[in-house]
Amino acid sequence: MSELKLDSLCKSFGSNHVLSDISMHIKEGEFVSLLGPSGCGKTTLLKLIAGLEAPDSGSIFIDGVCCDNVAAQKRGAVMVFQDYGLFPHMTVKQNIEFGLRARKIPRAERAEKITNMLELMQLSEKSEFCPSELSGGQKQRVALARACILEPNVLLLDEPFSNLDTNLKDAIYDFVLKLQQKLGITTIFVTHDKEESFMLSQRVAVILDGRIQQFDTPDQIYSNPSTRQVADFIGEVNYIKGNVSDGVFTCPLGRFIASGRQDGTAVLMLRYDHFVLDRTSGFSCAVLEKKYKGRTTTYCVSVKDREEVQFCFNSPDNSFEPGQEVAVRTVTGAGCILDA
Repeated sequence: MSELKLDSLCKSFGSNHVLSDISMHIKEGEFVSLLGPSGCGKTTLLKLIAGLEAPDSGSIFIDGVCCDNVAAQKRGAVMVFQDYGLFPHMTVKQNIEFGLRARKIPRAERAEKITNMLELMQLSEKSEFCPSELSGGQKQRVALARACILEPNVLLLDEPFSNLDTNLKDAIYDFVLKLQQKLGITTIFVTHDKEESFMLSQRVAVILDGRIQQFDTPDQIYSNPSTRQVADFIGEVNYIKGNVSDGVFTCPLGRFIASGRQDGTAVLMLRYDHFVLDRTSGFSCAVLEKKYKGRTTTYCVSVKDREEVQFCFNSPDNSFEPGQEVAVRTVTGAGCILDA
């Protein structure tokens, strides 16, 4: 296990400024996601850490050692690519063994490591198969095995699940989490999938426009985004206009604590699941639109006597139709006050 520190990294390709002032401190054994849309610089940052690209400025430290002049193969940071990168003419065993051979590990030691890794990855029965004979999930495990057998200080995963079927992903998520916890490898995972990052990670770095907008736990990023830009990226969000006075935010939906915020105009951010149906203490709304999604239904409503105040919410109850009235209240403690 190794800690990783990124200090003010910047990277451009010609006139295209990809990353600006990237600073992070990742703890030993931590699982961190880099979350952002395509083209925001996530994979470039991974390549900087791996030593496959050089930053224009800034430094990378692994276990306190500056890697500015350390070659990729000596950093102990191993990258697993989106397309797995398996050698098609080699068997599973040969693919996993490749890095050990390159490091000139003695044959007996190689054999023991490979046997243990095949067992750990549940690939023992596939050891003599070629990649073309494997499923997507099995290929993914071979790629992970080839990386993990090198006992890296840092494991770098570049959207490794994007090629997997939806039904297979949950099983792979569970497998990777147990593997990472068992091996204790510091892991950085690139994805554009919010649910994926929240499910797997202890902390998430939201990267937008080449900058880290927020680096926090999944629940904080979801419920307490640092900016409207982060809130919008995570999605399913409402903004209710109001005013802050003496630490209290007041809007048509009620009064909310706004500790530490200056008096003035602001907005209340509420997610779609920050509301519940409540006929006794809720405020009355008119249903404008409904969208059935299977497990939940999304309703868009306007507040009675305040038709200009509109918001959307999710509910397991699919019984309301446009034009009907519905009583709704906010979940206790939900909501985040942001700049207008």
